[in-house]
Amino acid sequence: MVTAFPRWEGDVITPWLFETLKRLQSQGIEVKVLTSSYKGLKSQVVSGIQVLRFRYFFKPWENLTHEEHAPDRMKKGILYKILPFFYILAGCAATLSAVRRESFDIVHVHWPFPHALFGYFAKKAGGVKIVTTFYGVELKWVKTKMPILKSFLRWGIGFSDRVTAISSYTAREIREIADVPLEVIPYTTSVTPKSENVISRKDRKPFILFAGRLVERKGVEYLIRAFQNMAKETPAELVVVGEGPEKGRLQSLAKELGVSEKVFFEGWVSQEELQALYSQCNVFVLPAIIDSKGDTEGLGVVLLEAMSYKKAVVASNLGGIADIVKDKETGLLVAEKDTQGLSEAIKSLLEDPSFAASLGQRGYEHVQKQFGWERILSQWTALYGGLA
Repeated sequence: MVTAFPRWEGDVITPWLFETLKRLQSQGIEVKVLTSSYKGLKSQVVSGIQVLRFRYFFKPWENLTHEEHAPDRMKKGILYKILPFFYILAGCAATLSAVRRESFDIVHVHWPFPHALFGYFAKKAGGVKIVTTFYGVELKWVKTKMPILKSFLRWGIGFSDRVTAISSYTAREIREIADVPLEVIPYTTSVTPKSENVISRKDRKPFILFAGRLVERKGVEYLIRAFQNMAKETPAELVVVGEGPEKGRLQSLAKELGVSEKVFFEGWVSQEELQALYSQCNVFVLPAIIDSKGDTEGLGVVLLEAMSYKKAVVASNLGGIADIVKDKETGLLVAEKDTQGLSEAIKSLLEDPSFAASLGQRGYEHVQKQFGWERILSQWTALYGGLA
């Protein structure tokens, strides 16, 4: 049970979850996904995975999910504030129908706010085992915006047969609500590093790379400010990959700070172009912050992607990032919003390529050991096997 799922081959939605399910299915675990429709999209099969989609509103407005996170969409008018009510009703009905029609052993609830309701109906109607996975954003949203709903999450945790978190940070957040046994199973990158036949980035100077949605919690504003601090002292450029509601403001900031000619907003790029950027960048940076909603990075899959290319990384020391980046061992950590510390960390890597290469190699080894597919799939198969 998920909020959104790829609508076609190559759709960029939750690629790490999509890849996980494909790999689990290849190991003999039958997978079916219950998720919402998108503008009338019907149930379908995507890369061999059966996707059961439920309709919840009139086709033109059936876009609460998929294009952006539902809380962000809900800010865009009164209609989107009432759509969650229809989403939940339709989702509960679809869950009841699915568990009565199919013979499931386990129902895995992702993003339990509000999907814990779906899990409850599945358990009551089908007698199935419930696995609940938290990513962190739903915990922060409830704690900061709607603390009255903590009891709802506690209830959802209580009837789950297994509870998992994507990072030790998220595990701590869960235990603040309900101190229950849980297992940390991270997600990992769906990107397969390529060393050959990548797109050549001609005439590109040394460059710093960021990739991700351009939203407040990614902290790109502070990366641009840090870049301004060092722009006169280094020939490096800054490449920003991604789209999002912050893009216009960030472009205006780069112009205001006088660095717009050295900051390149690439938008979303193809998989091949992204591989080229990872392969050829000098430093990768994730300057995450705790945003105005109290949300931050639950893990940081782009760090795993960059480290898979043996790239030195710089990131903020918060959220689940600390599970990936060990300061001065697998990358460099700085305090959130510390533009001076961020610029100094980036400069230290640009000015000392051997240090950067050493961090990149150790980061790569860490990712292969702790976030490799073999380890993650064995955790999931063991967890499912213990319930079946």
